[in-house]
Amino acid sequence: MGVVRPVSTPAAFLDRDGVLNRAIVRNGRPYPPASLAELEILPGVPRALGALRAAGLRLIVVSNQPDVARGSTPQASVEAINAALMRELPLDAIRCCLHDNHHDCDCRKPRPGLLLQAAADFDIDLSASWMVGDRWRDIEAGRAAGCHTIFIDYAYKETRPEQMDHRVASLPEAVPIILGELK
Repeated sequence: MGVVRPVSTPAAFLDRDGVLNRAIVRNGRPYPPASLAELEILPGVPRALGALRAAGLRLIVVSNQPDVARGSTPQASVEAINAALMRELPLDAIRCCLHDNHHDCDCRKPRPGLLLQAAADFDIDLSASWMVGDRWRDIEAGRAAGCHTIFIDYAYKETRPEQMDHRVASLPEAVPIILGELK
């Protein structure tokens, strides 16, 4: 008898702030909530994630949280927000890069390190997976990992992705696109 290998599964990789929860926008730029008190899950997100989960996708958050390295947000606040999201939403994992740009790490988006590590840990088929994010770094990380990409466009006053597979206004709007591709 031959060795039976498990079938790789697709995933929805999701940025955290601006995709699952409301980003705090100041002067047209998004920032993460600084504390659990500022955490607000966006409308329609629980139902959207439930539909993706029912379709067999792994749900993995991949998030840059450089304010920890910058000293403006305690790591405990990031962990409390992540724990609340894990309790409230049907997520498989939350992976965060706590570094800043100057650390030159592989896990800080736009590099694909968080996605590649999650793919290895969860036996994910990256070519059948999606990266959903609201910033250019999210989309570039997804492209670098070989995923399909969906950009949630809030018209922030910052660099926008040059290439993406789809542009939407919210995570719930992204779900039919993802589900349509799975068939």
